[in-house]
Amino acid sequence: MTPQDRVRAAFDQLALEERPEAWITLRSLEAVLADAVVVEARLAAGEELPLAGRLVAVKDNIDVAELPTTAACPSYEYQPLISAPAVQRLVDAGAIVLGKTNLDQFATGLVGTRSPYGAVRDVRDPSRVSGGSSSGSAVVVALGIVDLALGTDTAGSGRVPAAFQQIVGIKPSLGLVPTTGVVPACRSLDCVTIFARTLAEGRQAIAIMADPVWPADAPLAAPPHPIVAVPDRSELTGMSPDWLDAFEQAAKTLETAGARLRPIRLGPFLAAAKLLYEGGFVAERYAAVGAFLDTAPADVDPVVGAIITGARDIPAHVLVADTERLETLRREAMAEWGDADALLLPTAPIHPTIAEVAADPVGVNARVGTYTNFCNLFDLAAVAVPAGIGVQVITRGFADAVALDIAAMLTGVPSPGGYAGGLPLLVVGAHLSGQPLNHQLTSAGARLIGRVDTAPEYRLYALPSTPPKPGLVRVAEGGAAVEGELWELPPAALGPFLAALPSPMVLGKVGLADGTSVTGFLCETSAVAGAPDITGYGGWRSYRASR
Repeated sequence: MTPQDRVRAAFDQLALEERPEAWITLRSLEAVLADAVVVEARLAAGEELPLAGRLVAVKDNIDVAELPTTAACPSYEYQPLISAPAVQRLVDAGAIVLGKTNLDQFATGLVGTRSPYGAVRDVRDPSRVSGGSSSGSAVVVALGIVDLALGTDTAGSGRVPAAFQQIVGIKPSLGLVPTTGVVPACRSLDCVTIFARTLAEGRQAIAIMADPVWPADAPLAAPPHPIVAVPDRSELTGMSPDWLDAFEQAAKTLETAGARLRPIRLGPFLAAAKLLYEGGFVAERYAAVGAFLDTAPADVDPVVGAIITGARDIPAHVLVADTERLETLRREAMAEWGDADALLLPTAPIHPTIAEVAADPVGVNARVGTYTNFCNLFDLAAVAVPAGIGVQVITRGFADAVALDIAAMLTGVPSPGGYAGGLPLLVVGAHLSGQPLNHQLTSAGARLIGRVDTAPEYRLYALPSTPPKPGLVRVAEGGAAVEGELWELPPAALGPFLAALPSPMVLGKVGLADGTSVTGFLCETSAVAGAPDITGYGGWRSYRASR
């Protein structure tokens, strides 16, 4: 399907669906087709466009050049001159913006009903909420109108709508995707998120939007048998028996896929979640748009207005005390977390109806955020996926790749890499997958890129060592290609790896069959004197199989 074909299919789908409330600004067919023509021309000119022709919707608190930003408040509208970096990076990669989507006004809410543009209804059951605040973005992905949609997440807005609409929602670590060009909710806690139908699509989009700010020790993959903390059902309050059963089944799915489960108490996590709206942190919402709301615009949602203006007179000492309380709760929560690679939780304990929200807008909204509100307060990453109910895999900050890998274990569909940058490392022997020293790579958070061959310039020898391993030596003539694996290693792991490398092994540049060169395992030439030459086997695995 060409980009123009994709655009026409989207407008055909728009005509079939009855969700006008999902949009605030929808571009014309002619304007979107014009962008598709540009993308096709870029492709014809030889540009590599990983998102060529993918359609994107943007939550209307994120700037798109030449489209108004309203934050779901018409009187707040302004016309941005440039797009937010998160949007521009997708466009640069070939994506096409279809329009701006509805949201809980000023991104204040988890229900999707607090907007003068209308309550955004659930795709499967229109009597229920779609989830907010990124309501419209989630719905238009679930309907198949767009391929990807941008949201934001302060209290759970990039995950709750994904759960209710049974799609993927990826909430990256704070600071990974720039929030420039985003109307702030709580500036220190906001992050830009992505909605997609598959983990692979979402992962690709986040990788394109992300800044190169990864810590040197950020893991690039989950370990083969990750430890996942899972609360007992007695810890999960306010959920129906059916939802509890579905959550337990999701945990069993992880265990069957190779995860090791262990229990965790949620007390400090849930106590921190309450601080987001019930304490001093709500003052950040007033700092963001309070001066505008003080002018008493007529189109402000009354619930949103009460929440934000109610923070006007919070004294500074309350925020200081809550910050200290949060640090205490973080220490307690991380002590509970211990050695776990991730935490598995329901995304929301209930899926309320629009009528239930109308009857108790604050109370129901608070219940919806029970398991999401603490995430950004603790600087954690999270991925929401459908698993009978919506569940979320939560990891420490900048362990985003780990969250994505464990979420892939839940879906049963492997998620490709390419999320965090690492250093390439070629292995040809005992560090290969399934070999005795492979754990040294996986425990360091390395990710397997795939099978590769060296250039035809090497000989492979069987060394007399424990455990058995080969030595790779470059030769001036008579060389051959040798099979190996290419891994990505966190930069911080390379130094300790090199320091622990036993003689006669060394790390050096190894040429590959495709003409590139990478760091890889080599052997001192003197060490192979008298050792069996096993080059003819093509690689270490074939040699070991022959033995």
